[in-house]
This record gives sequence, C-alpha cells and structure tokens, in this order.
Amino acid sequence: MDDETEESAGEETEDDAEGVSVGFQLPFPCGQTWQGQTRTNHSPQLSVDFNRPDDLGDTVVASAGGTVTRVDNEGNESYGKWIEIDHGGGYRTRYAHLSTQTVSVGQVVARGKKIGTVGSTGGSSGPHLHYEQRRNGVNQKPVFNGSTALFFGEKSYTSHNSCGGGGGGVVGTVETSGANLKVRKSPSTSAEQVGTVADGAVVTITCQKVGTSVTGTFGTSKLWDKIGNGYIADAYVSTGSDGQVAPTCP
Repeated sequence: MDDETEESAGEETEDDAEGVSVGFQLPFPCGQTWQGQTRTNHSPQLSVDFNRPDDLGDTVVASAGGTVTRVDNEGNESYGKWIEIDHGGGYRTRYAHLSTQTVSVGQVVARGKKIGTVGSTGGSSGPHLHYEQRRNGVNQKPVFNGSTALFFGEKSYTSHNSCGGGGGGVVGTVETSGANLKVRKSPSTSAEQVGTVADGAVVTITCQKVGTSVTGTFGTSKLWDKIGNGYIADAYVSTGSDGQVAPTCP
C-alpha cells in the first residue's frame, strides 16, 4: 500500500516547466461573451484587447486567484488605471485602461473576484480591457480555460470564470519544493493530464472530491481540488486545513 501511494504521489509532480498553468479564466463574469483581439503591432505583442457592445463600466474580475501587487494610475498615458495580480510561480496578470479599481495592494483575491471596471484611461482610443499574462516578467500567450488565445486575429470568447462556484471559491497555495504539480482531468493519478501548476502558485479551489490516495507535502490524502478545468492532489496544497474546505464536486 505504501509503495503504491508513493508511486502515485511521485507521478503528480514533474520538473518540466513547459505548459505550466495557473488555471486562468477569462477576466469577466461567468457566461459573458467578449471579442478578443490580438495583433502584431500590439505593445506588448502578446496582449489581448477585449471588447463588447456598450462595455464602458462593465465588471472586470481576477482571471485566477492571487495577491494584488499594483494598483496604479498613469494618467493620460500608457495603461492609464491598471492592476497587477501575482499568482505565484512567477505568474502575474495585468488589467489596463480601467475606469475604476476596486482592490488594494496586498489584497488576496479569488478567481472571479471583481477588481474594477472597463474604461478608456491612459493611451486608449476607446473603452476596452487590455489584458496580459506574464511569467517571470516576460509576456506569455494568454491561456483561458485551458486553451491558448488566438494569435493573431479576432475571436469570440465566453467566460467560464467561477461558473457554478457559488462564490469565488477557496484560495490555496501549491507547495511541492520546486516541482510542478500535474492537473488531471478527474481525481485520479491515472486520469489524463490536462496541465500543470507551478510550485508557489496561488489557486482557487471551486470544489473538492475524493479520489486516488496521494502522499505529498502535507501528508497522505484522498482529497483532490478542482481548479479551472481539472483536479490537483490536495496533499500538495496549503489551505489552512487538513480536511475538506470547499464544497463537494458533483
């Protein structure tokens, strides 16, 4: 039994940094549809501009859980009013040209938490949200609900942010001593891998489910945490409790 458990636990971490995901979702409330535009002359190039009709003042939410690190105002230049969130593992997101900012530096936010509203501040020619995903200070092609954004062109996106979560979810921190933690399609070490999360990443747990027993940083547990479109072993997630902290997944 012990050998089985250790083998299962070992499968859940890996050193390869490729394809690491924090479970990012669209930065808008569940069910909303937005047009995302990418272009070669965008600055930074791997940013996405989001629009929909009459979007001035529409709600902008955190695309993943984390800690607010910047709430700035560049006036009539650059980003104008903007926010940055640190998601751990070197990942940060930026939200620019905002009309209002409703969070403060140091505030811990869950995925789906309102952080501001769409505006046209700074060097903007009209209302829209300028959005970036960064890793270690370098812009990345944004990933939403497990899929990479279209580059280059325009695409319609529907938000799956905190859908059916009954709130923003529970915030946890991945602790693996450096390795990446695998995200599985279902709560089992034999289930298909759909991504990874980095050591130190702040994740939002929408629900939890009993599955394969895994031995990790915080002991042995059969609990698995639903983040975004998959599950991670709770044995590697710090939630402030050894027991279940989120609703049971259907």
